[in-house]
Amino acid sequence: MRLTEQEITNAICVSVAQRRMVKPTDVDVSMMWDEDYGFSAEVYVSGRNQILVQATILEAIEQYMYQQYDQRIFRDQIQLVLDEEIVADIQQSY
Repeated sequence: MRLTEQEITNAICVSVAQRRMVKPTDVDVSMMWDEDYGFSAEVYVSGRNQILVQATILEAIEQYMYQQYDQRIFRDQIQLVLDEEIVADIQQSY
């Protein structure tokens, strides 16, 4: 299974909104990739910004997969990939 950058962004919005007790629509996310630091996301909520590291992005994807697709996955099943956009390849366990 593959999640698009939009789905990853949605996962981050929902996760951050739950933590900050705001609506997901109040969260803005910009995905980033850097050769030295890898994948990250800049999040804007209530006039403040925060950088999320890859581990936090993977946690948001785990939660999203469970909430939206009723699939329990683990971090070692998620591979973030820089393609035309940032995508998440998810290895299904059988």
